[in-house]
Amino acid sequence: MILVVDSGSTKTDWIALTDDGKSLFQTQTLGLNPQVLSQEILRERIVNNFELYKHRKDVKALYFYGAGCGTERPRVLMRSVFDEIFTKATDIVLKEDTFAALYATATEGEKSIVCILGTGSNCSYFDGEKIIQKVVSLGYVVMDDASGNYFGRQLIRDYKFGKIPEALAQKFESEYDLSSENIKNHLYKNPNPNTYLATFARFIIENKDEEYCQGVIKEGLSVFVEHQIVLQFPDAKDIPIHFVGSIGFYLQAELKEVLNNFGLTAGKILKRPIDGLVAHHKEHILAK
Repeated sequence: MILVVDSGSTKTDWIALTDDGKSLFQTQTLGLNPQVLSQEILRERIVNNFELYKHRKDVKALYFYGAGCGTERPRVLMRSVFDEIFTKATDIVLKEDTFAALYATATEGEKSIVCILGTGSNCSYFDGEKIIQKVVSLGYVVMDDASGNYFGRQLIRDYKFGKIPEALAQKFESEYDLSSENIKNHLYKNPNPNTYLATFARFIIENKDEEYCQGVIKEGLSVFVEHQIVLQFPDAKDIPIHFVGSIGFYLQAELKEVLNNFGLTAGKILKRPIDGLVAHHKEHILAK
């Protein structure tokens, strides 16, 4: 059995395949970001899934593409978790989630820019053969513009500073516990503060026709496009720009408008990359 895995900070998609590429099962767990989660929590989220625990000794190879796996230390942590659970796996490959987005959207031999707009955000350049990362993400505290946690942070700040229109603010507080104690507990005591912030993004998406929300959305998207795309890649106007992630997917009308304002062209916009990721493995890895 082969496992192909796409993991963000909020959720993780798993697909099990036979050696010849036939699907055995699909399942989902909570996000597995080794930058913000302990080894114990990572392990617990996997073994608590019935399908994964049941088939843990059947796994011969695992291909994991995850948020937080861009540097060596978190990859080592993630590898130790997998080694403990999938004891029969002789081939374990770990790469950051940027590669999943690339494999799901880009065309081999053609230049493109590949972006992630989900719980977090990122941007990479594909020269047709290899991926180029101009800016290494420093995570949700100082980067992640236009991500779910970015919009959550903006909503909370604007609510506390009284910048959200009254009727919308009342609706906001009726749907979430916005007490200072609860917010600070999630941000400074509980695991996954970035995922917690991203839960508020649902509100801005559901109310995106409100003038206030439109302002926040377009400002955030504009900052992302300017910093991550325009300032990094001189030929951005000449190649397609692909997006993967729920924020880009649900805000694609606004995203296309912002891109157009910068003279850029949207390529594929996918909610999640797992289907394209599986297709890539069937064609380039399992077929060998």
